Amino acid sequence: MRILIVEDDASQAESIKSWLELDGYNVDWVDQGDHALLAIEQHKYDCILLDRGLPKLSGDEVIQILRLKKNDTAVIFITAKDSVYDRVEGLDLGANDYLVKPFNLEELSARIRAQLRQKQEQHSDQIQFSNIMLNIQAKQVFVDEKSINLTAKEFQILYKLMQKPEHIVTREQLEESLYAWGEEIESNAIEVYIYQLRKKIGSKSIKTIRGLGYKMSREI
Repeated sequence: MRILIVEDDASQAESIKSWLELDGYNVDWVDQGDHALLAIEQHKYDCILLDRGLPKLSGDEVIQILRLKKNDTAVIFITAKDSVYDRVEGLDLGANDYLVKPFNLEELSARIRAQLRQKQEQHSDQIQFSNIMLNIQAKQVFVDEKSINLTAKEFQILYKLMQKPEHIVTREQLEESLYAWGEEIESNAIEVYIYQLRKKIGSKSIKTIRGLGYKMSREI
């Protein structure tokens, strides 16, 4: 899961970023509204934490542009504007939730989980492909109804592949789902994760499409 923090207070942004990374999220951070729009154009985020008072382009303007473009990514306003009017205005602008500074980081995590859970419930909490079942919310994987232990990154790769199992997923797309900006990526990291996944869920479960990427296979 990938989260974007849009916050011009560097110390606060770093604190939130470190906390969420401990929660297992991949986190990017920008400090200007216009930079946020560029990041959102280039990457797919599961949740955006958006300050209202930003340089260049305000958080209010950012969310208005997103909603006009029919971007339905969950947005949580994180802001010092704390009046009832401010809250109502923020939600009416299109925010999914509103959190007033200073806030508890555990509460922030809970608010993010609630947004992700709501989005998943709109679709399905489970994905089934062949003999593999993936429970998104519980982060569990079952092969032939037997529970399989995966690392966080192995789970994320399998989730990415199973979202559209008939489609080829490129190496770059898998890296995008696993790593935040600035994280060092080993040249063979994806190949290693795929190898480990095949050992755990079946050697023929993931097919390599030479020169293109990977896709799920119904072979057992």
